[in-house]
Amino acid sequence: MSNRLFQNIAHQTSEVLGKVVGVVDKSSTIIACSDVSRMGESLNLINENLMATSEPFVVGAYTCKSFGDASAPDRAVFITSTDESAKRDAEILAVAMNSVYQNTDEKKDRLNFIKNVLLDNILPGDIYLKARELSFNSDVTRVCMIVKVKSKSDVSPYDVIQALFPDKSKDFVVSINETDIALVKEIREDTDTKSLEKLAASVVDTLSGEYYTHCVVGVGTPVTGIRDLARSFKEAQVSIEVGKVFDTEKSIVTYDHLGIARLVYQLPTTLCETFLKEVFKKGSVESMDQETLFTIQKFFENSLNVSETSRKLFVHRNTLVYRLEKIKKITGLDLREFEDAIVFKVALMVKKYLMSNPVKF
Repeated sequence: MSNRLFQNIAHQTSEVLGKVVGVVDKSSTIIACSDVSRMGESLNLINENLMATSEPFVVGAYTCKSFGDASAPDRAVFITSTDESAKRDAEILAVAMNSVYQNTDEKKDRLNFIKNVLLDNILPGDIYLKARELSFNSDVTRVCMIVKVKSKSDVSPYDVIQALFPDKSKDFVVSINETDIALVKEIREDTDTKSLEKLAASVVDTLSGEYYTHCVVGVGTPVTGIRDLARSFKEAQVSIEVGKVFDTEKSIVTYDHLGIARLVYQLPTTLCETFLKEVFKKGSVESMDQETLFTIQKFFENSLNVSETSRKLFVHRNTLVYRLEKIKKITGLDLREFEDAIVFKVALMVKKYLMSNPVKF
């Protein structure tokens, strides 16, 4: 919408000034111009440092003036003249363009567009048409994270996250519901999972450390292309739901690291119940005391290593062997055997899943 209004103003102003007038976005691409043949052309003259200046500036044969958010201007007008009057004309033109920009509220349109893409509320064929209309870069790599707020505070988590990611041309913060906030972050193609977790940690640390707001962050996988953002969003949702069942102590859960928990989460409950009955034919997990369950947990954490587990538990090796024999007697599974250990580990996860009774997507 605003681009079409920019175009009208550029044409009318050009007729008065007798010069070519236009508007470029933050990437220096012409999005409106009195010379229609130059639409989409990249000037390769305007950079972020120049865009951030508050005064008109001259680059080559152009006089320019940025406009948009006071803290982060993301548009600039240009006039093909460098005389003294061009600076004044650029300032006046920037005021007019900025008024159009703010009144059409294109940023809100962009946020609504992103929200509709994430929630599958827009037809696939309309995605690229709308993206082009909003000058939205569809071909960069992005990742979707969901911040689920677990406790109330005096501050707005949405405002805090927006302040953490002020570049509104690349990063989008979308309110999904009362507790969930989606962050669509533009990233480099080679960004790895560790870097994404570090990014998520900055959100968690800021909310918890500075504002005493507890939250959990689910991280989807990076995607290239606007259409796949919905997939990354759903992966972030699944990460939070699976983490709520299997990783209750974690504040950051990444889809890439869900492992076998993701598989268990997708199983029908009837199949899970049948599996548990087959595994625990001789005796159930409920018949084990807390000491035995804690021993099992430490044994798995130490990669089925008897010596290392006994050292961590501060018990004699023979004591640990006795406990493992006791478990074998109850369940028929010898945790020192790799295959039995896998079956037992999965069975515990299935048990936990059934007890949680999570809501599936």
